[in-house]
Amino acid sequence: MEIAITITANPSQEDLLLDAAAALQRDLNGALQFRWLAQGEAIDLILPPPESPPDAPSGADLGRAEIAHIKEMTAEAVGERPMDWCVQRTAGRKKRMLIADMDSTIIGQESLVEMAELRGIGPEIAAITKRAMRGEFDFEASLRERIGQLKGLRAADLEHVLHDRITLNPGARTLVETMKANGAHTVLVSGSFTIFTHSVAARAGFAKEHSNVLSWENGHLAGIAEPVLGREAKLAAIKEEAAGQGLSPAGVIAVGDGANDVDMLRWAGLGVAYRAAPVLAAAADARVNHTGLTSLLYFQGYTRGEFAG
Repeated sequence: MEIAITITANPSQEDLLLDAAAALQRDLNGALQFRWLAQGEAIDLILPPPESPPDAPSGADLGRAEIAHIKEMTAEAVGERPMDWCVQRTAGRKKRMLIADMDSTIIGQESLVEMAELRGIGPEIAAITKRAMRGEFDFEASLRERIGQLKGLRAADLEHVLHDRITLNPGARTLVETMKANGAHTVLVSGSFTIFTHSVAARAGFAKEHSNVLSWENGHLAGIAEPVLGREAKLAAIKEEAAGQGLSPAGVIAVGDGANDVDMLRWAGLGVAYRAAPVLAAAADARVNHTGLTSLLYFQGYTRGEFAG
């Protein structure tokens, strides 16, 4: 079982990457095979299968123990440097499905907070949203409460927010288009609303979307349709979409930033926390805190030359 250690940095940070690679080479007695995925931006370090003593555990237990050990070594080698990294088996790295949260993951904003700005209560809604993303209270109930404070907003105002204030995060379209170009199924799943996800899915290139539906009366916001899409619904969506593609969890990569993404990321073969709340970061296989969403491509072994979009 070969293990891949992928380390990414922002462009032109070659020295940082080489320092981390050298530390790992030293700690692993020079056993790593080195290659650039993108010069000065991403490296792959491949560790050949270890020679197991006769009394060593076999199969999955050995693999988990080895990966956990290499993760500890990688965290120490990277230290406080502004880099992101992932440790995993090389087999099956390139996933056949991508499922992603939207707010603060694919886009740089919280759509509900942007809606609240129209009422002049953006900071209040933002504070509640942050607490929900940290898992401090029930997401579905808090979403109903926040929408209740925004009743009466005009649909035309939300269209203005969508087109003037919602932006894709760095690398979002490249991530989606590259995976699509390599045959992967791409899904946007969000606790936000169809009025936003329709547009964002199209901008980023997602094939499908799942999100909440707002109810309207005479062009004004009246509430949110039931059932509310939250943590359990996100887990159901990833299972449904994977089953539709004939995939097991091993074929899926998931990315999100909040507590309602925990079950979705745990189910996926590779769950990535993007600038995430601590509760999600602790549950994820890898974290992206310093770089863009293209790190998810590097984690899968793609080179810069293979990027699309």
